Amino acid sequence: KKQVSLKKVDGVMIHAVNYKNLKRDEKFKKLVLRLNSVREDSLKTRDEKLTFWINTYNILAAKMVADRFPIKSIKDAGSFFSPVWKKPAGHVAGKERTLNEIEHEILRKMDEPRIHVAIVCASVSCPDLRLEAFKADSLNEQLNDQMKMFLQSSEKGMRIDKNNNRVYLSSIFKWFEDDFESRGGVLKFISNYVSPE
Repeated sequence: KKQVSLKKVDGVMIHAVNYKNLKRDEKFKKLVLRLNSVREDSLKTRDEKLTFWINTYNILAAKMVADRFPIKSIKDAGSFFSPVWKKPAGHVAGKERTLNEIEHEILRKMDEPRIHVAIVCASVSCPDLRLEAFKADSLNEQLNDQMKMFLQSSEKGMRIDKNNNRVYLSSIFKWFEDDFESRGGVLKFISNYVSPE
């Protein structure tokens, strides 16, 4: 909440991170350090695991930008031959982790397609970063809310062109289409989060 505010960036209203201040924020530095001392076996339930890894991804994505600030894009923290997603992002539970590993080898294997609107890649086109951490006891409600907010954004999630009878969706739904198959596919899944109109 302290380092995120509503701001127009490239013509899109987003929850923008103040990376300049985040870079100097001692509480954020301590939070990043605490990730290394977490014991994975302390995460008992599926919701605890999802919550921890979603929050960890978001913390480390913000850290990747803050550590290299000022940069224009998170992609500038990497290169064509060494993309940022595959670079070490931080130490978590005693192991050096990458954003790629957290997203693809941990979170996506948990069969929860809503993660794609919860993890934030520090880009304008990404879903908005929540103004609160995800919590295991309210995770389902938070993920539902996150999906609804993303789909309500005609600039990011979904745009309806009634004149031409077309629906435009974020590329996220194309890139990760397979993750929605266990829920009946993308269109069936998102129909639960938009009004009939």
